[in-house]
Parts: sequence; C-alpha cells; structure tokens
Amino acid sequence: MTGEAVRRWRPGFPLDAARTLLPLRRGPADPAYRTTGDGAVWRASRTPAGVGTLRVLARPAEGTVEASAWGPGAQWLLDRLPVLLGAEDDPAGLLLPPGPLRDAQRRTAGVRLTRTGLVLESLVPAILEQKVTTDEAYRSWRTLLRDFGTPAPGPAEGMRVSPSAREWALLPSWEWHRAGVDPKRSATVVRAVRLAPRLEEAAAMGHTEAFARLTAVPGIGVWTAAETLQRSNGDPDAVSVGDYHLPNLVGWALAGRPRSDDAQMLALLEPYRPHRHRLCRLLPATGTHAPRYGPRLTPNDHRGR
Repeated sequence: MTGEAVRRWRPGFPLDAARTLLPLRRGPADPAYRTTGDGAVWRASRTPAGVGTLRVLARPAEGTVEASAWGPGAQWLLDRLPVLLGAEDDPAGLLLPPGPLRDAQRRTAGVRLTRTGLVLESLVPAILEQKVTTDEAYRSWRTLLRDFGTPAPGPAEGMRVSPSAREWALLPSWEWHRAGVDPKRSATVVRAVRLAPRLEEAAAMGHTEAFARLTAVPGIGVWTAAETLQRSNGDPDAVSVGDYHLPNLVGWALAGRPRSDDAQMLALLEPYRPHRHRLCRLLPATGTHAPRYGPRLTPNDHRGR
C-alpha cells in the first residue's frame, strides 16, 4: 500500500490515547515516535507486512479515534489499532482498597496498557538501556536510527523505522562504539536479532512462556524481558526486577520504607498478582516519591574508550 489508509474506531471505554502510547517513546527526540500540536501521536514501525507509519488522533468529544497509516505495513497497523490502544487490556481486574492508589486509578481510568505485537521493536532499545542512564540509552537509540534506520513512509519527515534484524546484525563494531554502545550490549543485540523469528513468537505467548523465551538468550535478563513484554504483549504482571529506582518507589508507596531491594519489592507486590506491573504504573500518579540520598548515577560515555 503506497497511499494513505484510514480507520475510525470507537473504543467504547474511557481512553487517553496519548498517555497509553507514551511508554513506546524512547526519549523526547525518538526518531520513531512523534507528537504534534494537534494532539496526534505518530509511530514508525517495522511490521510483518513491512515498514509503516501510523498517526493516531483521539477525538474525545466524539468518542472516536482517527488513524491514518502509510507504507507496506499500513493495513497491519490499522488492523491492530484497537489492541495497540488497550482494547484487550483489563484494568478493572486490579481491585484496590480506598486510598491514594484507588484515587490514582480513577484519575487515570483512560490509560490502558498498550500492546504492539512487535517484540524486536521494544527489545533492542531495552537492551540499550541496560546498566546505563536513560539519557545515554536515548542518545544511542537516536544515533542508530538516524544513521541506519529506514525513512518512515508517508508525510512523517525526519522519522525513522528501526533497522531490520539483518541490518542490526551487520552493523560494524565501530558503529556501535560511535553510538556509545559498549561491546556487551551490542553483542546481546546481535545474539537477539539472529533469533528474531523465535523471539517474535513471544508476542502471542502467555506471561511465563514469553519470559522463558526471551531470557533464554544470553544477556537478556528479567529486567530486559519485562521492559519488552510490557510493550509488545501489554503484560500487566511484567515487573522490571533489577530496576534502579522501582524497588524504592514501591517500598516507599506501599510500606513507607525509604529503601527496598528487589526481594522486598516483590513481596509487597505479591498481593497484586497478576497486575503487578499495572500497579507499578499507578504509583507515579499518586505523587509519591521515595527520598533521595547521595549522588545520582553517573553517565558513562563509551565513545571515548
């Protein structure tokens, strides 16, 4: 499909499309994600049908969502629009007692868990975010997409679709280095993309099977798998174990404890299974923040090494 394809969809439930899609953005200058002044969200993706650009514009007064798409993957993107915007999500499954968490749940009733159905699209940037600051990872993602991504179809000037599995695998070591990606992370990406067909199958798997499929790849741990499956599968129970900030946030919000480790965090989250990730997403909306002690994580620039 070379021209513009369109779809109008009526969700039938409260929907904040922009905030639902926000987890797919990798930093404020992500070449594959853009928001415009009219409130539209633009995404550039590599689908099973080919590359495609999707524009999503919610019209709350009408209770509809308008979508336009371009490129070979346009129809695939439009067909999956409801799933992308949380039509298969079940936020009502998380039952909370009266208090700040339930208040936050009510205020964010329109925020659903997105589900792209695309594993590699979320896996590669998650690997880039391993053990570095978000600013470092976002800079690497921008550099790699700008230099090696495919121009997004349609009127999305300057946007880029992430490289194909083969293109990722063929990137020379010096290009990874120039983008600020150390050899450990780049080797993990290469191992993963060489197994791309097997990993993409995880998009149709349940929680346990999908985690097992991803973490079977050396270099992909629980944190990376969770960050991927939260987006590709809309997994409401995928907890980012190993996160730098999350245990303290959970410990402070649920137990008033300024510092917690992963084991303590998981114990506090256990009563909320199978909605542990959904609960973690609610915590910032309560306005609570764990006390901060000591210096922040120092960025490392691998390009000069």
